[in-house]
Amino acid sequence: MREKYERISLSVEAQKYEIGEGLEDGFEPWSNVVTDGWIVTDKLVKIEKDGRILCPYIKNRRGIVFIRENDYIIYEENGERHCCGGDKFKLRFKKPQE
Repeated sequence: MREKYERISLSVEAQKYEIGEGLEDGFEPWSNVVTDGWIVTDKLVKIEKDGRILCPYIKNRRGIVFIRENDYIIYEENGERHCCGGDKFKLRFKKPQE
């Protein structure tokens, strides 16, 4: 039987992903993402470099996570990083009251 749970309040640091800020751990060629991956490729960030299309990603305990348009990179206290879509980020997080 399923039960209801509420998300525990968690304070994190976050930064909206922007190309050129060095927030990613690496890049994977778009052709590899499409042919080797089993992910939805809609709205993945794509960067053209040296005639190739590359997709930026971060690594965390779940593996490689590709960055999508309007994603925020969330930094937890233990150093773990996650991607969160801009639409969900605004629903889940707010700036603390000063």
